[in-house]
Amino acid sequence: MAMTLEEDIREAVECLRRGGIILYPTDTVWGIGCDAANPDAVKKIYDLKRRAESKSMLALVDGEAMLERCVEDVPEVAWQLIEAAVNPLTIIYDHPKGVASNLLASDGSLGIRITGERYSSELCRRLRRPIVSTSANISGEKAPSVFSQISDEIINGVDYVASYRRDETGNPSPSNIIKVSDGGLIKVIR
Repeated sequence: MAMTLEEDIREAVECLRRGGIILYPTDTVWGIGCDAANPDAVKKIYDLKRRAESKSMLALVDGEAMLERCVEDVPEVAWQLIEAAVNPLTIIYDHPKGVASNLLASDGSLGIRITGERYSSELCRRLRRPIVSTSANISGEKAPSVFSQISDEIINGVDYVASYRRDETGNPSPSNIIKVSDGGLIKVIR
């Protein structure tokens, strides 16, 4: 019998609470994720992706309140960018807080995106913390845009695989990425 969306989300959240890593749909491409505050779980993702810890990953939050809990001071220009964004937008902030230190870039910054997608947003809401999101591929390989393109190595390397949205086709794009530094300096990354 097929799993309901409610059961699927509940299982994924339980896995996250136990320090597991999951494969799940986001507002862009499928991602590998974990509790962003759990350094051991973050390390599991780096190991699975064979990615250097110096290459930071991003975190998803479910809304403005969670974003404010994860960043010391969200610059006004970031709020303006979020409000104006048409496509998913990841903003890199200089002073994140409450997340695992091994999730941060070498300069101490972190990319964070407010997700409006149902599954990933609900994971954040129920966990009450941000969730890591990184493309579901081995570092250096092409990032899969849909579930059917994800390698067996990744699927078998996570602790839980979401059932929701596996059959989707199409070609979702990764998010736009903008760095907002102290003083409101903006740099477009992607």
